[in-house]
Amino acid sequence: MSIGRMSSLRVRGQKVVLPEGVVAPAIIEIKDGVIQAIHRSDLDQVPWNQDRDIDAGQNLVMPGVVDSHVHVNEPGRTLWEGYRTATRAAAAGGVTTIVDMPLNSIPPTTTLNAFHEKMSHAKASSYVDVAFWGGVVPQNQFDLRPMIQAGIAGFKCFLIHSGVDEFPHVTEEDLHEAMKQLKGTNSVLLFHAEMEIPISEQAPEVDTSAEYNDFLNSRPKQMENKAIELVAKMCLQYRVPCHIVHLSSADALPIIRDARRQGAPLTVETCHHYLSLNAEDVPQGGTHFKCCPPIRDKNNQVVLWEALKNGDIDMVVSDHSPCTPELKLLEQGDFMKAWGGISSMQFGLSLFWTGAQQQGMGLHDMVRLMCERTAKLAGVSHRKGSLAVGMDGDIVIWDPDACITIQPENIHHRHKVTPYSGLTLKGAVQVTIVRGQVVYKQGTFSETHKGSLIMCDPSRKRESLTPNAHL
Repeated sequence: MSIGRMSSLRVRGQKVVLPEGVVAPAIIEIKDGVIQAIHRSDLDQVPWNQDRDIDAGQNLVMPGVVDSHVHVNEPGRTLWEGYRTATRAAAAGGVTTIVDMPLNSIPPTTTLNAFHEKMSHAKASSYVDVAFWGGVVPQNQFDLRPMIQAGIAGFKCFLIHSGVDEFPHVTEEDLHEAMKQLKGTNSVLLFHAEMEIPISEQAPEVDTSAEYNDFLNSRPKQMENKAIELVAKMCLQYRVPCHIVHLSSADALPIIRDARRQGAPLTVETCHHYLSLNAEDVPQGGTHFKCCPPIRDKNNQVVLWEALKNGDIDMVVSDHSPCTPELKLLEQGDFMKAWGGISSMQFGLSLFWTGAQQQGMGLHDMVRLMCERTAKLAGVSHRKGSLAVGMDGDIVIWDPDACITIQPENIHHRHKVTPYSGLTLKGAVQVTIVRGQVVYKQGTFSETHKGSLIMCDPSRKRESLTPNAHL
């Protein structure tokens, strides 16, 4: 089977992960990028082109992953990461759609003009499909509706310094102004939920340290908990759908549960690094583990897994947040000054599968948490996130029993610095298909395929994330 463009494709497998908890033999027929039919009986009678169609055999056939939290950084900081490298890594990891964050690109996606500039860069060099988050910053409330009309998926804001000066954080007063504009628009507001806390609750200030605990103490759970209390209050007041990105504090879960009981349309995600890594294992000077909010202790991690299993956490994403190796200060090993962000775009499927098996979770948990609900959050679930007639032909074929060892030579994002280096994980991606076109196959990429830009229709009602929340 050659890699490249095609107008039709059939994928056959003995283990196809279909909706409603079904794993069964099937043939998926894709034409002009869309699933036209799913054959589950008389498979021998379905026409087959040996040179064009794909037989997955005993490998798993699953919807492509929708990663709704990715920092590509292009334009402006393309040296950190760009669409070409980020989306190649996505394809190698079975991710068929990313939703790009409004920072750390320059300009940030906080105006309609900046959104158009973002789109022009993404269109030129993406291997997978791309949707976009906009940003809420002080005094840009009147930029929000024009971006919604142009197809933005929703908006993100920070309640603490974002790490880059061109994307300032918002105050509670700013939030009131933004919420008034978003109310009734069918959009969603995402929150980096950390806030400054009173000096009396802070750990003693440390300017420089190679000890991870010093950094961890500088970003305590109270910062998240306080911010999430504010998010819950605003969500209940305006009933604008709100979403908490990268939850790390398990102590905030009761706040989230209480807000939902009161009817708040509030959702929450966590990330692979909070589920796969823990503070006890971070080495001295290991600044490649630094992220905000921080990786916390093992006991906290146990509670996050339980929250995933009982539905308190809606989805799992990468928060791929790369930078140049120099900004990680690896030689100095200074946690207080190094850039905070983890590169992980390519390995989410394997990371989650490795941990999920240990937790008694299965394939349909993965599809729900990494495909279906992320697509719903981004307003693209009518096209992405499941294998069904009428959906985009986005497929990942992977071997759940094969092991991969993460090494620089098999990392496809721009810089090879990651805390996962050297880890051996279960689950190896064999083939990634985007809208019926093979973009990745066993280490080789299509050089002819280009991903599409996914624009959200502001008139289409965002599909519900029930039973956990209402969007």
